[in-house]
Amino acid sequence: MHRQDPIPRGFGTVTPYLKINGAAKAIDFYKDAFGAKKLSVVTLPDGKILHARMKIGDSILMLADEFPGNTASPTSIGSSTVTMHVYSKNVDKLWERAVEAGAKIVMPIDNQFWSERYGQLLDPFGHSWSLSMQVRMSRTEREAKRKVVMEMFTQGKHPSKSD
Repeated sequence: MHRQDPIPRGFGTVTPYLKINGAAKAIDFYKDAFGAKKLSVVTLPDGKILHARMKIGDSILMLADEFPGNTASPTSIGSSTVTMHVYSKNVDKLWERAVEAGAKIVMPIDNQFWSERYGQLLDPFGHSWSLSMQVRMSRTEREAKRKVVMEMFTQGKHPSKSD
């Protein structure tokens, strides 16, 4: 008898599952913005996506259209409480690709005090994304950036919010 693995091949312990208003368009966006590869899609007779799997880099992302009585999408509820974080070997190139595909800049990409080049985006479907890569920074540069950010927080501001 063949032993069944409890976790499907390629999956990690935690896998994001997004509810989307317009999942078919989201699949195209994620392909354009992040180079996602479509692994599988199950559609209903009306064309809505019941379940889809995509791969971004070495990570799997699952998604489906929203359905009445089920979890709503961020566009239906007005915001998202989760951010999808993507590490990249060339974050500037990935950033440009995502913005060109239609992502809205929430926090411009810049070197941050924790030694990562980091920024935040909002996709056209209401999901929040952060993109980053580790970078070398001097202690002086890190400390100067940390002071600026901590002062913003002291004043009740956040680096991703413009006034």
